[in-house]
Amino acid sequence: MSEFINNREYRQKVLKELITELHNGKTVEEIKPRFEKLIQGISPSEISEMEQALIMEGMPVEEIQRLCDVHAAVFKGSIEEIHRPQKPEEIPGHPVHTFKLENRELEKLVNDRIKPHIELLKASDNHENVNNLLNDFYTLLEIDKHYLRKENLIFPFMEKYGITAPPKVMWGVDDEIRAAIKEAIKLLSNYQGNKDEVVQKANETANRVIEMIFKEEKILLPMLLDTLTEDEWMKIDEGSDEIGYCLVKPAAKWKPARVNVEEKARKQENIDNYGQALSHIKFDTGILTPEEISAIFNTLPLDITFVGKDGAVRYFSQGKERIFSRPKTVIGRLVENCHPPASVHIVKQVVENLESGKKDHEDFWIRMGDKYVLIRYFAVRNEKGEYLGILEVTQDIKPIQEITGEKRLLS
Repeated sequence: MSEFINNREYRQKVLKELITELHNGKTVEEIKPRFEKLIQGISPSEISEMEQALIMEGMPVEEIQRLCDVHAAVFKGSIEEIHRPQKPEEIPGHPVHTFKLENRELEKLVNDRIKPHIELLKASDNHENVNNLLNDFYTLLEIDKHYLRKENLIFPFMEKYGITAPPKVMWGVDDEIRAAIKEAIKLLSNYQGNKDEVVQKANETANRVIEMIFKEEKILLPMLLDTLTEDEWMKIDEGSDEIGYCLVKPAAKWKPARVNVEEKARKQENIDNYGQALSHIKFDTGILTPEEISAIFNTLPLDITFVGKDGAVRYFSQGKERIFSRPKTVIGRLVENCHPPASVHIVKQVVENLESGKKDHEDFWIRMGDKYVLIRYFAVRNEKGEYLGILEVTQDIKPIQEITGEKRLLS
């Protein structure tokens, strides 16, 4: 056993050295001979540990992200297939099966439509060829739902098991792909005869989509299948419908092999230590039942999210028209892990300002399609002024801005 551990530690050390050499400018071909001696038996978990170690040693996530495409290409074809008695990913409706189903559709979109239309544009940049490619990239925007499920449903469970580096790296790359798709759409929508620029951007974006599919299926999904329990996959499945799917629906409704053991606990949530129902909760200004409290929050014409003083998401309302999706897997997740890496520093600054008392609230406003969204963060304190957490209130204020005159009668 000690020999295995030592070999594993040695291989981990060399893998980190190879990635560092790539970071410092060496090419894949230069390090390939040394790498080939180590590739036997490499598993997705070792790749995860390598990235985790690099981050723990101080390398910025952005630096590892820059290497992500390179080291994925190096590992390509060398990761062993993990054989299991049962393969959940082959069961129609299982979240992994659905992710792979979407990936097949994305491959078809890239290989059967986008790539041929790029070639047609190269040959002739007439209106029809430009418009066909533009429609392809509008369709490719559907990938956002695929990435949102990955970031909001899967990454929280990885963080629970201490796997933090791969989610940060992959989320950063996801954002880059989203931005690249939008940039391609912008160039095609305002085409000015800059054919070479458009062709280059379209090809780069299409290739990055295919590369991310490889990373998901050869690194991310095998790691998840090794780690997550069936009950955790159930939670991911339950949250998927709210976010939506990319280009294709699940092949079937997944039926787990065993009953969710948490169901009974959920039914007993409102029972006290004496077996009595907790029918009312007393406040300073009245009493309400848990049902009434939930209905009140969900009726408000705005979204509410509460983050406790420990930095973990504790609650969110579920109104009829949410502005930002909030799957139930976000509960218990650190708030900085609920945002893309590029905006984490802003989140941390907001939390620091509110927790320290430097500010009592912070406001942001952004345009989202036909919505004008006001996002407000309030420090929540008790009567003694002690910090309890942060309340996020999000509202589409466009209808309010459009109000004019007076209304004194019923419609």
